[in-house]
Amino acid sequence: MYLGIDIGTSVTKAALFGEGGQVLAFASHPTRLESPRRGWFEQRPDDVLDSVATVTRDVVARAGRAPRLLGLTGQGDGVWLAGEDGRPVRPAVSWLDSRAAGVLRRWMHSGVVEQAFRRTGNTMFPGAAAPVLAWLDEHEPASLDRAATAGYCKDLVMQRLTGVRATDVSDASLPFLDPVSRQYRADVLAMCGLSHRLDLLAPVARPSVTGALTPEAAALLGLGEGTPVAAGPFDLPACALGSGVTRPGEGHLIVGTTLACQVLVDSVDTAGEPAGMTLSTGTGDRWLRAMPAMVGTAALDWVLGLVGETHDALDGMLDACPPGAGGVTCLPYFSPSGERAPFVDPSATAAFDGLSLQTSGADLVRATCEAVAFAARHCFDAAGLDGDVAMCGGGTRSSRWLRMFADVLARPVRLAPQPETGARGAALAAARAFGDELDEAVWTAPMAVIEPDPDNAARYEDGYRDYRARVDAARGSWKEQW
Repeated sequence: MYLGIDIGTSVTKAALFGEGGQVLAFASHPTRLESPRRGWFEQRPDDVLDSVATVTRDVVARAGRAPRLLGLTGQGDGVWLAGEDGRPVRPAVSWLDSRAAGVLRRWMHSGVVEQAFRRTGNTMFPGAAAPVLAWLDEHEPASLDRAATAGYCKDLVMQRLTGVRATDVSDASLPFLDPVSRQYRADVLAMCGLSHRLDLLAPVARPSVTGALTPEAAALLGLGEGTPVAAGPFDLPACALGSGVTRPGEGHLIVGTTLACQVLVDSVDTAGEPAGMTLSTGTGDRWLRAMPAMVGTAALDWVLGLVGETHDALDGMLDACPPGAGGVTCLPYFSPSGERAPFVDPSATAAFDGLSLQTSGADLVRATCEAVAFAARHCFDAAGLDGDVAMCGGGTRSSRWLRMFADVLARPVRLAPQPETGARGAALAAARAFGDELDEAVWTAPMAVIEPDPDNAARYEDGYRDYRARVDAARGSWKEQW
């Protein structure tokens, strides 16, 4: 058996897979996201580690036997500070955090963001490691002084479980890694004023970070001492791996709290508007051009709450309102951190237009769903999509919304194997790291393929052009707020 663990922002999930990729057991456990001040979001690493132990013990108990190995993936970005022993020196700063928005604005005005993008293919947003580190260096230098590592979620967990201090090429990509040499760029650190913090960056392991459970970790997880463990890639590329994205030009979409759009590419392009990520993979000539928009199911959750409905009612509400939402349109930028893909603007805000006394709750919900789908197409256009799209995430549970994505993208959509595509990718990556030959095509076979409806696709083509025009107009007004 193969155990995959996906450490998300609000929940940690684990799945045990058989040799043929079948799910033998699954478990999840919530994690706490704290907000000590407006715009601040933090997590306690010890709580996260406890959640890993809880789901591991749960799935092993259900399966009745221990896994051959364990693969870790998890949320990216933010800053997880640890001492030499891997124990936290302060709560982790989440990728959702916006305390460093002022740092980002300064860097955008001074050209730092664009210069870094031209060198690494990665841009920044308030919750990215570089601005958060710069904020901490200015406001909490003692925290950085006490730390031995400024890593990422799975890295901190990996060090606590195995004693190995390292990160993988996907997490290291953001934002200091050269995508070709896969080495940290000293010039980008210097641009960010962080040269004196270089020693906080963990060594980069290729293709994965590997180790074995220590006696303490084995007791915590209820597994055997020495059980092999691999960490990486982080959740975006792990989901792409678990969805069977293997050919350049293919896309991958995670409809989760945020909207993560990725395209597998065989070359690095740092031209155009600085936006998104260029994520190194375990293969030297493959990268994921990622556009992880801040919009997603969180926007839909807010609107459903506003009209007094739940996700169980979503398909019925979409059936009750035809495409076009009765003339209601939406800009779905509800995140307090603004937007990070396919453009960066910490001032981006949401808006509804076309409202009247005849507007229904179903109109608002459909307008939001359409806007999120348009945002996905905007991201894929920027990333260079020219193939089919594999999809996963909580939003895919709605068959109507899933079909809407196919119509808006005007291309076939493959529903990735469920549940826990990220955990599946983590297990596959771990098997690769330890030399186990699995039939990955069988592991990642889609559950369904949704073809676009030609009439709806044509209708949404007009809607998408209107959406892009409204985004362009809004960006002008947001810029004035800087």
